[in-house]
Amino acid sequence: MSLPAIGAISAALPNLAPASVISGPDAAAPSGASTSAGFAAMLEKGLGAVTSAQSKADALAVQAATGDLTDIHDYTIAAAQAELVTQLATTIRTKGVDAFNQIMGMQA
Repeated sequence: MSLPAIGAISAALPNLAPASVISGPDAAAPSGASTSAGFAAMLEKGLGAVTSAQSKADALAVQAATGDLTDIHDYTIAAAQAELVTQLATTIRTKGVDAFNQIMGMQA
């Protein structure tokens, strides 16, 4: 796999903060309203990236089927990006549901 292919896939993913930016438990937490608004915006941005990647892959698939696509590798890359972003979103959803179920199972 070449480096440009990796760069193209990372460009399709939403801009995520590096792990070093995530604060530890002793850091001051922002207020609840801004946290929930920030989370909602981040969630909306991530789902927008999934929708965008899938729409691009669908459009290129139609072009490939009609014979209008000149470079088939464009469709292959777009389909791989859409699959990767969808898998990422599904994994995050699953982890969130698992965390919720674990919290709800705790006894006071």
